[in-house]
Amino acid sequence: MVGKITRAYEREVKEGDVKMASPKFGVSILVFFLCISFCSSTDQSFQQCFSSHLPPSNITYDVIFTQNSSQYSSILQSSIRNLRFSNASKPRYLVTPYNEDHIQATIICSKEHHLQVRVRSGGHDYEGLSYISDVPFIVIDLFHIRSVMVDIKNEYAWVGAGATLGELYYSISAKSNVHGFPAGSCPTVGVGGHISGGGFGTIFRKYGLAADNVIDAKMVDVNGNVLDRKSMGEDLFWAIRGGGGASFGVIFSWKLKLVRVPPTVTVFKTVKSLEQGATKLLQKWQNIAYKFHHDLFVHAVIQVTNSNQNPTVQVSFDCLFLGTTERLLSSIQRSFPELGVTQENCTEMSWIQSVLYFAGYSIAESADVLLNRTTQSTQPFKAKSDYVKEAIPKTGLEGLFKMVVEEETSMLILTPYGGRMKQIKSSATPFPYRSEYLYGIQYLISWDVADETGKRIGWMRRLYKYMEPYVSTAPRAAYLNYRDLDLGRNSYPNTSYVESSEWGLKYFNHNFNRLVRVKTLADPHNFFWNEQSIPVLRLE
Repeated sequence: MVGKITRAYEREVKEGDVKMASPKFGVSILVFFLCISFCSSTDQSFQQCFSSHLPPSNITYDVIFTQNSSQYSSILQSSIRNLRFSNASKPRYLVTPYNEDHIQATIICSKEHHLQVRVRSGGHDYEGLSYISDVPFIVIDLFHIRSVMVDIKNEYAWVGAGATLGELYYSISAKSNVHGFPAGSCPTVGVGGHISGGGFGTIFRKYGLAADNVIDAKMVDVNGNVLDRKSMGEDLFWAIRGGGGASFGVIFSWKLKLVRVPPTVTVFKTVKSLEQGATKLLQKWQNIAYKFHHDLFVHAVIQVTNSNQNPTVQVSFDCLFLGTTERLLSSIQRSFPELGVTQENCTEMSWIQSVLYFAGYSIAESADVLLNRTTQSTQPFKAKSDYVKEAIPKTGLEGLFKMVVEEETSMLILTPYGGRMKQIKSSATPFPYRSEYLYGIQYLISWDVADETGKRIGWMRRLYKYMEPYVSTAPRAAYLNYRDLDLGRNSYPNTSYVESSEWGLKYFNHNFNRLVRVKTLADPHNFFWNEQSIPVLRLE
């Protein structure tokens, strides 16, 4: 039997405060120059280590950026999507590899220099864990590793983990108008983090999650070895498809199964305020959206709007249908006539145009806009998630709306499950929330002024508390890609199974224990640690 859970490894270097014996100016200057000398020496040591682990033909001088580098700040800020963390602790080095050799050397040298590793592909980690840490660390930013190779004949694509979803979608559409991939609707999200956390989007009810459609992967493990599916084994391959890749190594490439989409898809959007009967419509949506044909996706978005200068709640019902308007109307008018959808509400387009539509672009724009890695807007925000097994009663919705109207920048996105998700076993990947769930909820709030952070996060926590009686229990489920440190965090370096299970069971339910076993074998000394990384089991 597994005995007491202990920490995976000891922290070998601890940075202390510099204590000066005297406040005299001369001593201050001396300490200042000593610090510069030490940092410079450390930087040279890391860079020399890095170069020594590369073949001469692969040594480049624009891979490692120290805090003194002129490009350091621009690279670091380029993928910070949540401004809550724009002034957080900064990495000792930014490493921007061009290939797996650079990743291998970085891991080896980070271990030698006792530095934590954070891996960033798109920077959308909701709690900033891909680019901040409270212990000495480096960031491996994969934005150079973003090539996309599409093979239409065999219906797969190899995509670099540093590519964005927009770059992936663009590359597929450039080769075919009847192929796509089931992943998220935000084009600047990085492929690496999205897939390793599960990844859902507008066509997941027909094709499953992004992680469900992975054929192979390439990664660098804790020992600096390059692994593919065959060499890593099926347990580790299982774990990285929804269990969070950063716990196990650095995944730098994914082989994805492309899916077939019709040449014509249809969208519509219907918006109703509370005064127009939104509550009644949302009540019915809860009971039928998960039962729709798998070609039909209708999510509900709850927001605040102003009606005659008075704030009220509105609910938007946004639809993507994999087929023509005629087929859509036949389905929606029969199953949800109260929505009042007519031909005038519907727009036919190609699948890649639907990607533009759900990303907030005009469908008349060129798909080239998907290659833009810069987000349209960046603000501080806080998010949480829930899953619903039984429809929330009218009284519960009314109480929810009263809370939502308090914060005009709040938003709730309700995503229906069912379809293909109901057919996939909960243990097929680490993502467990499949057949028993009606829909998932993402809660969001953003703000502009830093002084409002406490107030806005406080409101979010009150909303989350209010929803407790209406959502899943034992555990209260959550989605890894909507990371939430309020659920719990690992201690450094003494991460225990008991401590980690506080958040781990919420993300992974019964799959958490298997993830722990895989982690223990793949990274026994817990080098790939973060505040919500999978813990290691140790026998005493």
